[in-house]
Amino acid sequence: MSTKTFVIGLSAALGLVLAGCGEQPQVARYEQGTYQGKADNPPWDGPAFNGDKAAWERAVRERTRGQNEYVRVE
Repeated sequence: MSTKTFVIGLSAALGLVLAGCGEQPQVARYEQGTYQGKADNPPWDGPAFNGDKAAWERAVRERTRGQNEYVRVE
């Protein structure tokens, strides 16, 4: 093994080791008392149901009924 090959291999190994040390923390900054995310709206508030909770519940029941194999086979 030549000295040049050893130095290149050592440099590559050192570069890989140092690359693992550069990770930055990925923690969200939180300010006390404030919510910085997206506001949550009820699912029936969308344009499909225009705030009609009963219609949304009926649609969910029908969708669930359509996924039941015992009811679909009739």
